[in-house]
Amino acid sequence: MVPPSEFAHKKMNQETEKALHSRPAAAISIIIFGLVTIAFGLALSVSLGAADIKLATVWEAIFRFNPDLQQHQVIRELRLPRAIAGALVGACFAVAGAIMQGMTRNPLADSGLLGLNAGAGVALALVFAFAPSLSFTSLMLFCFIGAAVASLIVFGIGSLSYNGLTPLRLTLAGSAVSALLVAISQGVAILFNLSQDIAFWLAGGLGGASWTQIKIIFPWVVVALIAALMLSRSVTLLSLGREVAAGLGQRTRLVQIACMIVVVILAGSAVSTVGPVAFVGLIIPHVTRYLVGVDYRWIIPCSAILGSLLIIFADIAARMINAPYETPLGALIALIGVPFFIYLASKRKGEL
Repeated sequence: MVPPSEFAHKKMNQETEKALHSRPAAAISIIIFGLVTIAFGLALSVSLGAADIKLATVWEAIFRFNPDLQQHQVIRELRLPRAIAGALVGACFAVAGAIMQGMTRNPLADSGLLGLNAGAGVALALVFAFAPSLSFTSLMLFCFIGAAVASLIVFGIGSLSYNGLTPLRLTLAGSAVSALLVAISQGVAILFNLSQDIAFWLAGGLGGASWTQIKIIFPWVVVALIAALMLSRSVTLLSLGREVAAGLGQRTRLVQIACMIVVVILAGSAVSTVGPVAFVGLIIPHVTRYLVGVDYRWIIPCSAILGSLLIIFADIAARMINAPYETPLGALIALIGVPFFIYLASKRKGEL
């Protein structure tokens, strides 16, 4: 008879080998093809709009800028920062969702569904109401704080029961807290007559993206994405369960804290730029796992690529569906995300 400890260790090794199984060829193909497609998407995003601009003009505006030409100014000051912000925001939401799904072993985890986006949205509403003259850097820091507080509330409520935190309780707590925080944001907007100012943020959109915002969030996003890559193997082990990860020598509590810091930075940066757009972090990690396997060393970079692509092309669609008016980006993503969420919930209800 195999001793219990030896059996457990053998099981851990088997599960670890299974978890580390991946399809690196597919992942590398996604990264290479995705980067090329992102470049094409950025050019297309800059070219299309209320007034279409030829791709040749886009090229000239980027590499041979002439400030006397109005089209060059539109490209440089309005459309290019919008396109780049979309790529950054998509990567942020997707990687945040991937980390949360792996860390919590919850297939429905997403920074929007678990309250982080709504928490950052409340912070935005409060800043607009009480300190509208604050710089974008301060605004982003308040978004970080709002996202962090929301995550603490969600995880705290989800852990109150005797059996501790489970995927179902985490999802229910996130949904309840998100609904409450969105109501607070809307209440603040109505009370302080901010409906027009904050409507853009609550609906989600890239229309207000600027070079100033990009310069501020870029270092935060880069550092957080690098940290996510460094934590990727640990997230893979956490996705097997805390017991397995601890049995393999991982300091699970420390890794979870580090992961939550990364998620808060990514979610706060994204929401401060585009508003509380949900479902990107739900959809993309699932698609990525289907394509490359369950090793987060590949899931995280591929999720960043695919998340960028989703937001870039969704933003193009948002401008083209009802031109010259813009469809809210958050609403467009929700048209895809809600059916996907229902599908996942019905498919995995027995596991939750």
